[in-house]
Amino acid sequence: MNIIVCIKQVPDTTEIKIDPITNTLVREGVESIINPFDLYAIEEAVRLKEQYGGTVTAVTMGPPQAEAALREAVSLGVDKIILLSDRKFAGADTWATSLTLAGAVKKISEYDLVLFGQQAIDGDTAQVGPGVAAHLDLPQVCFVRKIESIEDSTAVLQRLMEDGYDRMQTKMPAVITVVKEINVPRLPSLRGKKNAKSAELIVWNAADLELDEKSIGLNGSPTQVVKIFTPEMHKKGEKFEVTPEESAEILYRRIKELKG
Repeated sequence: MNIIVCIKQVPDTTEIKIDPITNTLVREGVESIINPFDLYAIEEAVRLKEQYGGTVTAVTMGPPQAEAALREAVSLGVDKIILLSDRKFAGADTWATSLTLAGAVKKISEYDLVLFGQQAIDGDTAQVGPGVAAHLDLPQVCFVRKIESIEDSTAVLQRLMEDGYDRMQTKMPAVITVVKEINVPRLPSLRGKKNAKSAELIVWNAADLELDEKSIGLNGSPTQVVKIFTPEMHKKGEKFEVTPEESAEILYRRIKELKG
């Protein structure tokens, strides 16, 4: 079984800073980590490899420093790593990002599953996994809490719901996004750390993926941030020293005024 796991390098901080000119995250000088939700996707991919055999390939789109996230993935059991890096990818929204990742999946060509964490902590959209599925015209199951079995190119899954879970079946290849309930990610092994240092890094740019420049990065993003600002805080209050009955009457009148 060949599994692709798509990961993202995100800032390791809650002190997010925005470039006032480009309206994008400032990543320079900020420690970065693998998106925490993606660690569950990596762990599940490695567990499936251990159970069914095959290989796990980690893919990420980002600047050259995203290589560190990929090498960490190797230390956790990933076999191959691919970095999608090109200035033309910069500024991509979830649509353009999913199109780029889908291009990489097509280029890899031989795969049974494409795994994602449920969402990235810096964007919280949960749109990229489903977007890749849409671009590749593949079945998708999101918020998977357990992969019960894989047999005859069919996967049986449990999808987390608010009131329990749905038991589902999907043909493969398929795109799956996983939630943190699916497993407990392992720590890097000594052998894994050694492998991470020597692992071959494959780097693909827009030309390698044969993508139109108008469809990727900022140019290919139908949603763009026009302005980011912190809303002004306005505090206004009134104090009434009245009886409970009078309080009820005042509240009634105010609610009626608000409703027009």
